[in-house]
Amino acid sequence: MDPFPRVTVVVATRNRRHDLERSLPRHESPVILLDNGSTDGTPALVRRRFPHVRVVELGRNLGAPARNLGVELAGTPYVAFADDDSWWATGALERAADVLDAHPRLAVLAARMLVGMEERLDPICRDMVNSPLAVESDLPGPSVLGFLACGAVVRRKAYLAAGGFDDVIFFLGEEERLALDLAAAGWGLAYVDVVVAHHHPSASRDVSRRRVLASRNAVLNAVLRRPWPVVTRTVLTAACEGPAGWRGLGYALRKLPRALANRRTLSPLVEAARRSLDVYGRCGRSRR
Repeated sequence: MDPFPRVTVVVATRNRRHDLERSLPRHESPVILLDNGSTDGTPALVRRRFPHVRVVELGRNLGAPARNLGVELAGTPYVAFADDDSWWATGALERAADVLDAHPRLAVLAARMLVGMEERLDPICRDMVNSPLAVESDLPGPSVLGFLACGAVVRRKAYLAAGGFDDVIFFLGEEERLALDLAAAGWGLAYVDVVVAHHHPSASRDVSRRRVLASRNAVLNAVLRRPWPVVTRTVLTAACEGPAGWRGLGYALRKLPRALANRRTLSPLVEAARRSLDVYGRCGRSRR
């Protein structure tokens, strides 16, 4: 291991010990594992099998914001996120650190994500490549306003200054509000194709629950940062998604007071950029 590492890998997990047995041996950098109250013996297993991994037991499920503690504990200028079912390609984090060193305004490096044994390019990466956002000369790739956490390397000081992930969203889609706040603070976010991460989605994923959370968090993200017409459109979209959408709206209603308390509209420039992505997304769906 590099005696002076520039990147720490931060993994948040809950009851995924079998996935961790596959992914943890593949990490090259210092690793901090945040355990969100696992009941399957994950912390003991990791300490026994992977003594180089720093295990932090949180005692309860903090969701995506668990990563914030990992970033705070990291002793490196950059942090790479990984899920329990993902890992970084050999040499990817050294390459990412070089890119971040060379581009001081870059806060989030969104990597190329290859999915499954077939190593399919994640569709989100195609969207980032074809982003309608302006190409910025001081960034190393296409500008983005969103990313996949398990395929992102962040500049630690920028992440912490923006507040990291928040517990209003809790889990799934937590990247959107952070991306918008980083852009509003003047930081850059870019897709960098030469940095590669691998994702082998866990067999224990609850797909139907994820649909509900996606609807809930789309509404909450809109309430947190977008104009009211966008919020209205997002609510109507969820309502048209059937039972999962309706359940998502019900869950969003419970968190609405907290979302409203943390609501802050974006600058006209950042909102215009985000609106261009909305238009791009609608046009893309109409072509499919």
